[in-house]
Amino acid sequence: MPKIRYLAHGQTWEADGSVGMSLRDVSKTVDAPEGDACGGVCACSTCHVHVLQGKEHLSEAEEEEEDILDKAFDVRSNSRLGCQAKILEGVGDDAVIEVEITRESLDAYYNEHPGVVDPRKKR
Repeated sequence: MPKIRYLAHGQTWEADGSVGMSLRDVSKTVDAPEGDACGGVCACSTCHVHVLQGKEHLSEAEEEEEDILDKAFDVRSNSRLGCQAKILEGVGDDAVIEVEITRESLDAYYNEHPGVVDPRKKR
């Protein structure tokens, strides 16, 4: 199983992913703060991430995902929707996929989870 590493506000979360799992699904196994206001059906951009390493281990973006990303903030060449980026078959156990959770996604996550302290806010 490949390792999926999530980076946000100076913290790191790591989880094992399985073939066919989306980055969004894997993030939930370790409570990484990746937003998902639409529930992972490619209807919003709150699960927007930047893939820093291992994009070759993920499914290609389809037109629907690209259309949603057109409405997202801070879109880069390595941008993906976590709900659409799925782990491909044949990825080795030593593979690493590293993603940065975007500010847009973090904002959505903390809005969706008001009981979770947002470490970006000063106390």
